[in-house]
Amino acid sequence: MTAIPNPRVLILMGSDSDWEVMSEARKALTDLGIASECHVSSAHRTPARTGELAREAAGRGIQVIICGAGAAAHLAGVVAAESELPVLGVPLASSDLKGLDALLAIAQMPAGVPVGSLAIGKAGARNAGLLAARIIARSDPTVAAAVRAQRQRMAEEVVARDAALQGKIS
Repeated sequence: MTAIPNPRVLILMGSDSDWEVMSEARKALTDLGIASECHVSSAHRTPARTGELAREAAGRGIQVIICGAGAAAHLAGVVAAESELPVLGVPLASSDLKGLDALLAIAQMPAGVPVGSLAIGKAGARNAGLLAARIIARSDPTVAAAVRAQRQRMAEEVVARDAALQGKIS
């Protein structure tokens, strides 16, 4: 995956097989006009590279890091240990425990190494993108307006679905 100009969010995953899930974070960010870059980097197989990506992110303009992490979720923890940026962990269902192990590992990071934990899988990845946008929106009025517009669209969709339901049951 190639870097794009002026990314504000770094999305990391331990394997390219995680892309099916983690692409949801990228889609959410893209929909809100936020540039991101994505990389495969492993806490275990490429620890030096993972540390470098985390340490250098802020200096490159990255504001939030999203990590897709399975099993013991070491990727999210290692990245949080190496960076002062907010780290959002997306538990991946990559083991026999179907992501519960990763969810608990992310939620149980040691004191001083915070990682925000999202839901397991695609919904968690999408929400990680949306949460990263809300973090960025705190200091960027353009992103704040995009977040407000996205929330308004969701509300309008619910009202439209209710109207459709009322038409069916009346």
